[in-house]
Amino acid sequence: MVDRTTQDGDGIRTYPFPVDQSVCGVGMQVASMDPGRPWHRAAPVDRVHRIDFHVVMLFTGGPVTHMVDFAEYRMNAGDLLWIRPGQVHRFSRASEYHGIVLTMQPGFLPRATVEAAGLYRYELPPLLHPGPAQLDGLRSALAQLRREYEDTSTLPLSLHTSVLRHSLTAFLLRLAHLAASSAKAAQEQADTTFTRFRDEVEKGFATNHSVSAYADGLGYSRRTLVRAVRAATGETPKGFIDKRVILEAKRLLAHTELPIGRVGAAVGFADAANFSKFFHQHTDTTPAAFRAELR
Repeated sequence: MVDRTTQDGDGIRTYPFPVDQSVCGVGMQVASMDPGRPWHRAAPVDRVHRIDFHVVMLFTGGPVTHMVDFAEYRMNAGDLLWIRPGQVHRFSRASEYHGIVLTMQPGFLPRATVEAAGLYRYELPPLLHPGPAQLDGLRSALAQLRREYEDTSTLPLSLHTSVLRHSLTAFLLRLAHLAASSAKAAQEQADTTFTRFRDEVEKGFATNHSVSAYADGLGYSRRTLVRAVRAATGETPKGFIDKRVILEAKRLLAHTELPIGRVGAAVGFADAANFSKFFHQHTDTTPAAFRAELR
């Protein structure tokens, strides 16, 4: 098999969508997650990596733990885990995965569907807990999608692909409704102040850790920003910024050979000692110990 993986600037390996292994070469797959089936194929079981496609796992057993962007999530039967392109994740060697997994290549669906389904709303949590009625609808939609995916004899390829897109859209719209129905998700969607702050932090966290600077740049008072961020996330603006800085530092420590001082510089710390102190305050471990634990 040709190795089509790539390494980003931070050294984390990215695995592409295996379109050559899809039925009829379409831009999606539906398969069982049961042990012994090669559903994650070349992706390393115990190493952190990225994917450039969507993965939705519907669990029929548990508990299962899975790491997404250095946060551990625990799933049981009836839960869903949605991993979006570019997110860092790692499989659990200690857990057995049971259920159905859907993978989808970006570009397989039209833009209007992508926007309607919120496929790139990275602020939403990966782990979803549908209620009984929601779960029944999702299971039915996914079962129909799987039947269409595996039926390659009824329709010509062009119509087969069109039907798959429609069936996939039906499932994703249900999934998107579930993701957006929580109070926190609704607050984040509606709160323009927080959304603007979040976007600015994403662009500037490597050099700007100042709440006042973000507030001034956005034209808000510090008090307004504190209220908006706390309502949307339960955190202070400073806590939100620090969490993003720590995530990037973990990525660099885990998947590059950069000296710790240069990792600190990459996330806004000119002094390596200050970076180490900051990292320890937020993780209860040192940068060196964190790196060693993953190697």
